[in-house]
Parts: sequence; structure tokens; C-alpha cells
Amino acid sequence: MRTEILTAKAMEKVNHDKYLLANAVGKRAEAISNGATPLVDADVKTMKATDIALLEIAEGKIDVNLEE
Repeated sequence: MRTEILTAKAMEKVNHDKYLLANAVGKRAEAISNGATPLVDADVKTMKATDIALLEIAEGKIDVNLEE
């Protein structure tokens, strides 16, 4: 799936808050880079960790909230 489409779907999941999305993708990508198992069917060796994280958020596999 194209990155633009994934980003649009992911933006819907975070109420169009681009800063929240960027933060969530960054944290999840770091976890994936450090060995966390992806929650979607993705090859860690061929896909970037940020793309996997964005896909997880777009598919609703990760719930993104503001931490208080």
C-alpha cells in the first residue's frame, strides 16, 4: 500500500494530530528496531521500521492516546 494512503488512514486513527502520529510512529519504530515483533504481516528485513509502525497504526493494531 502506498505511504500516502497509509498516512491518511493513520491520521484518522489519531484524530488528524500529526504530532501525535509522528511521536507514536517514532516510539513504535524504535521498539521494532530493538527487536519487538511486528503486529502486522511484514518482513522486518525488507521494510523500514517506520513503515511497519505506520501500517500497524493505520490498521488499528496499536491504540494511540495522549499520555497524561
